[in-house]
Amino acid sequence: MASPTSFLFAARRLLLALFAVLMASNLADAQQLPDTIAQRLAACTACHGKQGRASSDGYYPRIAGKPEGYLFNQLTNFRDGRRQYPQMTYLLDHLSDAYLHEIAAYFAEQHPPYPAPQPTEATPAVLERGRALVMNGDSGKKVPACVACHGQALTGTAPGIPGLIGLPRDYINSQFGAWRNGVRKAKAPDCMAQITQKLSLEDINAASSWLTAQMVPQDARPAAAPIARLPLSCGSVAEQGG
Repeated sequence: MASPTSFLFAARRLLLALFAVLMASNLADAQQLPDTIAQRLAACTACHGKQGRASSDGYYPRIAGKPEGYLFNQLTNFRDGRRQYPQMTYLLDHLSDAYLHEIAAYFAEQHPPYPAPQPTEATPAVLERGRALVMNGDSGKKVPACVACHGQALTGTAPGIPGLIGLPRDYINSQFGAWRNGVRKAKAPDCMAQITQKLSLEDINAASSWLTAQMVPQDARPAAAPIARLPLSCGSVAEQGG
């Protein structure tokens, strides 16, 4: 019969062996995780959705397919304090420009399908005011048409101007509010801050209501347009060149 001491020794060896097997299994599982840019950006897609597609009825914007220059500008704006959102600042605080370029390039290359437009409770008159502002601007207020910069299809203009359709209405309104209150800033000249100050709250509601009711065209991509043709001089856009 085995002594108590030998039994304890054997049990200890068994526990150590089981621990070693468990550690090896965990290590093997960890090694199976692919070290890809998609895996490393899981913190981004946790809020912005798979591939950055988001949805039309949430708060977080779609970042998939936006121009690379625009995405890079916004990442640096969050990192450097020109845009205020604690979760974004926390994630980006210590990242280099080179890595931010890598993040921007990844999401710019993603083109998942867009969700269906949001239902709207806006009246026909409100929607028509929104359509007029977006497509024609308001000469009396010296507000250019949104399409002049964001593209005729409103899918953005390379290299640095984002699309406006396919975004949640709450998100659009919140960004206008941030520009209006000076919480969101861009490099001078800050054209969106200038435009927002000229719009009434009713104008902003009309534009966002019309934008979120629009169907996004298939295979929507940012348009290519020389910066020289844009009606406004915008600091973050001009810095991209082209």
